[in-house]
Amino acid sequence: MDEAQKNNTRNYIETTPEILHLAELAQKNDYIDADLYKKYHVMRGLRDLQGHGVLAGLTHISEVRASRIVDGERVPDYGQLVYRGYDIKDLVRGFVTEGRFGFEETAYLLMFGKRPTHEELISFAKQMIAYRQLPVGFVRDVIMKAPSDNMMNTLSRSVLTLYSYDKYPEDTSVANVVLQCMKLISRAPMLAVYGYYTDRYYNADESLFVVQPMDRGSFAENLLHLLRPDGNYSKVEALALDMALVLHMDHGGGNNSTFTTHVVTSSMTDTYSAFGAALGSLKGPRHGGANIKVVHMFDDMKKSVSDWTDDEEVGRYLKALLHKEAFDQAGLIYGVGHAVYSKSDPRAEIFKAYVQRLAAEKGREDEFALYSKVESLAPQVIAAERKMYKGVCANVDFYSGFAYQMLGLPEELFTPMFALARMVGWSAHRIEELANNSKIIRPAYKSIEPDNTYVPMEEREGGNT
Repeated sequence: MDEAQKNNTRNYIETTPEILHLAELAQKNDYIDADLYKKYHVMRGLRDLQGHGVLAGLTHISEVRASRIVDGERVPDYGQLVYRGYDIKDLVRGFVTEGRFGFEETAYLLMFGKRPTHEELISFAKQMIAYRQLPVGFVRDVIMKAPSDNMMNTLSRSVLTLYSYDKYPEDTSVANVVLQCMKLISRAPMLAVYGYYTDRYYNADESLFVVQPMDRGSFAENLLHLLRPDGNYSKVEALALDMALVLHMDHGGGNNSTFTTHVVTSSMTDTYSAFGAALGSLKGPRHGGANIKVVHMFDDMKKSVSDWTDDEEVGRYLKALLHKEAFDQAGLIYGVGHAVYSKSDPRAEIFKAYVQRLAAEKGREDEFALYSKVESLAPQVIAAERKMYKGVCANVDFYSGFAYQMLGLPEELFTPMFALARMVGWSAHRIEELANNSKIIRPAYKSIEPDNTYVPMEEREGGNT
């Protein structure tokens, strides 16, 4: 363990020399030489250098496409996100052209495998509205007890505690799981927002707002209603949030939190535990926290770059990021690059137009122009500075944090917003796993530890014995 790691450890926990020694011992004896992954043909992160994932299952629900076959070779292509066989751009075009919010319609499609009729959509939306109410006393007895400043932990605790309010929590029949998922999706906005205001009340001496959920309106409208003490929001704001939720709903079965849902569901555990595990996965900064990093990076950029319209000055800042000379010295341009997409992320392409409308309404066009400039320049700067196995592009996190900022969302709720949307995808994948009565998921790990001979205690000396 180097000095930087030791200092980082001390920032988070009260360590002792004994704990630091044990940590160093574990780190030393758990280290695996990267060459061994090549030797045994193990793909780290279950992905190859081109970003192609190890095939771990089959699904009807969604697919991420970022390449095509040309003359027998796989080559990068413009990104495509497909929900139940429908291109996301076609789905969005459909409900936007017809003047509808998209959350409920897209949730129905992902969870049940077909686009709803007008009557089916109205019935489903009414059911979701009816499930918004939390159990009597839940806010007082659960959310307001032991408040946390991490809203993902608060959300997880609330989801797990709802198990105790369910008459049949262990029933894994598809019918019961559909009911449980619909209730959790509908109630999640209250769990997240009430948890946030409770923390601000107890830990920041701010006023406590517990706004009753709407008995009408879309999922996005209800969310904005809960967040605003005055309950007011514009149509542009509601449409932008609705679009963000639709685009974050699912992203193939292999993303970390959705794969977690499949793994945990395959053990036949309950819905609340499956969602708790998925929330734990999404909480990780490698999965759900990227948009916060983008916002902080741009905050630093705005202070460091004097002329936001100057390509050369902005380009110099981006190079400084890569050279670990700017922002957090991590060597990354946050929001640019993706494990799968190379030439384009369709979610970012769609969402950009809504962010532009929000920026115009909020008088922040100059900031939007800076984001747009970085989106254009960053791939060029990265390609000039680093060896590329595939192209890079702006991903959906590049714009989502800026959008949430303009909507007045506190940063503590950025990742929970992702979770509220992704709960639909988790529900769809959990139902699919149960519907197929699949085997428990149990991949293999190869042990590279040599066989050792047991040594009696009195004969042991230092080292690894």
